Amino acid sequence: MEPTESPLAKEEVIECRVTPWYFKRMGMLAAMLIVFAGLFFYDGKWGYAAKNEKAAMKERFEEEVLKGYDRAKSENTLDAWRAEMIEKKWPVDINGQPPKWMSYAAEHGMDEKPKRYSDKEIAEQFWWGGAMGLGSLIVGVLVFLNRSKVLKGYAEHWVTPEGKEVLYADVFRVDKRKWDNKGLAYAFHRGADGVKEVREVIDDLKFAGADRVLERLLAQFRGELIEKVMEPEEVAEPAVDSSD
Repeated sequence: MEPTESPLAKEEVIECRVTPWYFKRMGMLAAMLIVFAGLFFYDGKWGYAAKNEKAAMKERFEEEVLKGYDRAKSENTLDAWRAEMIEKKWPVDINGQPPKWMSYAAEHGMDEKPKRYSDKEIAEQFWWGGAMGLGSLIVGVLVFLNRSKVLKGYAEHWVTPEGKEVLYADVFRVDKRKWDNKGLAYAFHRGADGVKEVREVIDDLKFAGADRVLERLLAQFRGELIEKVMEPEEVAEPAVDSSD
């Protein structure tokens, strides 16, 4: 009589490939990093320079217009000062009085207190821009490396996306506390030395159908299961009858 095949051996192989959600999330992350890199480079190349020009203009305004007016008034040379201001296209009113910087800045769409950026602060923008650009490159490499990974669930074991085989029977602890919110479960088993704990990740958001692999694991699992513990609802205090 031919030996009968185990019912478990007949179970279908579950193949969990990378989800579109993963690629979408990583694409959004890469795009965000590229945008930030562009903003940092823009500030380092043009943005901070434009702000420094406005800060320099405020300094010149205070020196040539405000302090110049005070000097001309004390030296009784207001007419010469007024002609000089008109030639330099600095504002003076009909009486020759200089305006306040606050009014001049508002009229020309500038900040009342423009900040001057140091060379170090400008250089930092390029460093941050480079870091954001490097981050986007790393995200691209991760997508490339993960694009063809597959999580597989067999009758008595599963194969991780890295190609490692793990027997369901070797798992002694499963942590599901992040499963409901993040689709993450952690399965712990012993390493090759039989002592070291090894953690494997089952990621249902990254690999479509990973929940079926987890179900198959739990069906043969006899160890410690850690699940999210719901906080008990607060018991309402009984109303106090104040009529007595």
